[in-house]
Amino acid sequence: VMHHAVYGTGYLATVVSSCLADFGLPVTCFDEDAPRVSALAREETPYFEKNLKEVVRRNVRSGRLTFSHDVERTCKKSQVIFIAEDGQENLAELALRLAAFCSEEKLLVISTPVPVGTASAIEKRLRASGSKLTVVSHPVFVTDGCAVEDFNWPDRILLGTDSAQAVQILKALYRPLVMRGVPVIVTNHETAELAREASTAFLATKISFINELATLCEHVNADAVDLALALGLDKKIAPRCLQPGTSFGGPFVESEMDALSQLAGGNGVSLKILEAAREVNRGVCGRILTKLSAALENVSGKQVGLLGLAFKPNSNSVVASTPLQLARELVGMGALVRAYDPAAIEGARAELNSTVRYCDTAYAAAEGVDALVVGTAWQEFRSLDYDRIKRALRRPLIVDTKNILDAVRMRSLGFEYVGIGRA
Repeated sequence: VMHHAVYGTGYLATVVSSCLADFGLPVTCFDEDAPRVSALAREETPYFEKNLKEVVRRNVRSGRLTFSHDVERTCKKSQVIFIAEDGQENLAELALRLAAFCSEEKLLVISTPVPVGTASAIEKRLRASGSKLTVVSHPVFVTDGCAVEDFNWPDRILLGTDSAQAVQILKALYRPLVMRGVPVIVTNHETAELAREASTAFLATKISFINELATLCEHVNADAVDLALALGLDKKIAPRCLQPGTSFGGPFVESEMDALSQLAGGNGVSLKILEAAREVNRGVCGRILTKLSAALENVSGKQVGLLGLAFKPNSNSVVASTPLQLARELVGMGALVRAYDPAAIEGARAELNSTVRYCDTAYAAAEGVDALVVGTAWQEFRSLDYDRIKRALRRPLIVDTKNILDAVRMRSLGFEYVGIGRA
């Protein structure tokens, strides 16, 4: 059985290495950072990601997934070497360093999010150094909160290479997915790299479009949730990520859109729709603040409870998070903010310091506040005891930025309920 290796100890490398091992393959996750490697070997995953800890545990205990900081030994025994670092700094130097330990013909698979042109530049430097490594551009389309599911049920497998042998080897590696009928797209490096950024930009445009329509709905007595369903059931559009109130964020999204915007600008191309989508997204927080200010008349001196700090549920990432931005703006306007999140408090504390009071439960966040804001669509927020929440609030006002609660039920319980894009 061929041995495979994944370089990196970050979020992406942990997902890729553990999920590949779950296919029944022997995989080593490796990095020079010995403490981080040791922590992962002890099954300590520093990322909150749905089901990831269980996948790591299962494969470590079966012996399929191992961890190492011996780069030379790992490279020598592996047929396919993935680079799956979260960041792209010094990637060419890393590739050359790994290549130095590979005397035979092997595959170097780049899954780290990189700007267009990176793989071709690395390939050129490897050829100049006499390396026999074959470079494959292989973006892995996983999103925070459902990365394990995305890896196991991808929409496509994208391979940027002109090597038929590389395609054959990687199809064998992904056999469980290929046998299930997942399409394999073989293209050149640049197209594979551009596909990641373009997918992110298209998603951003879709989210921004429904948010603009949600504003219109509020002015014409229409319901954005029903509208999104009506639009989304058109098979050319699809409902996923067409929910009003959603904003896009996360560790890769902003950097990928920055990269795409810079690529276009550097080539004299104007991406007006992308820039408009980003502008709409930046305005989401302002719209929520306007709603809250209108309901409270003035937020200064008021207490606001915030349910959710992560940019999306099932993730602990607060990068480009609207709830985090909302907390920051509210504090700046003189409000006192109490916040709860099942996974993202540590990340939020690093960003907001002690300007916000962090609570252990949703009920504690609601205690004595003038308004309760649902900022992240965590499943547990749908099933809270809202009679208890109502007793805890100073004023029974809920601003539901994700439309996850039943407006009719909330109002029947005696709440002032404010949704997004709802008549």
